[in-house]
Amino acid sequence: MSWLLKLFGRKREKELTLGIYGAPNVGKTTLANRIAKDCGAQPQGIISEIPHETRAVEKVEKLHLNINGRVLRITMLDMPGLATKIDYREFVKYGLTEEEAIQRAKEATKGVIEAVKWLNKVDVAIAVVDSTKVPYDQINIMLIGTLEAKGIPIIIVANKIDLAESRPHLVKETFPNHKVIPISALTGQNIEKLYETLAKLA
Repeated sequence: MSWLLKLFGRKREKELTLGIYGAPNVGKTTLANRIAKDCGAQPQGIISEIPHETRAVEKVEKLHLNINGRVLRITMLDMPGLATKIDYREFVKYGLTEEEAIQRAKEATKGVIEAVKWLNKVDVAIAVVDSTKVPYDQINIMLIGTLEAKGIPIIIVANKIDLAESRPHLVKETFPNHKVIPISALTGQNIEKLYETLAKLA
């Protein structure tokens, strides 16, 4: 009987590499920290209003998420913010010196390249979209299109629904062929729905 329990137990577990993608400051690291916390791990990402705070892939291994009795063993990748242009002068506006801004721009550019390379190792991607902004922009369209072309399962999250100016319906209208989950990574609102959708894709 014990070997039968082990056999069926294995079917209730799934190991996957989860990539969290999106433009800068959409809440990727806030979401990564939320997932880590819900898995009983310590949040690791630093939150900042300055764009490109995450400039290298933050990898968190051995996370265990139990969704309705099914356990996901997750390697989570908090990706640097994707951008088509990184101008060091943007960072100066936040009080960085020119030297600091130039260095940050270099690191951010390297981070974007690293994030794109990791696409080849991701099993499921969460595309984070800021629901307080118009979702039809170059980064979102390029990201979703690239994930589609590579055949990577996608969950689009319309983040920041805790804010009054949030318009998650616009995200759904922009990407009608994909599952869009409105969430607040900050407060955890509707995060269970994200986990249930992840379990179905895994």
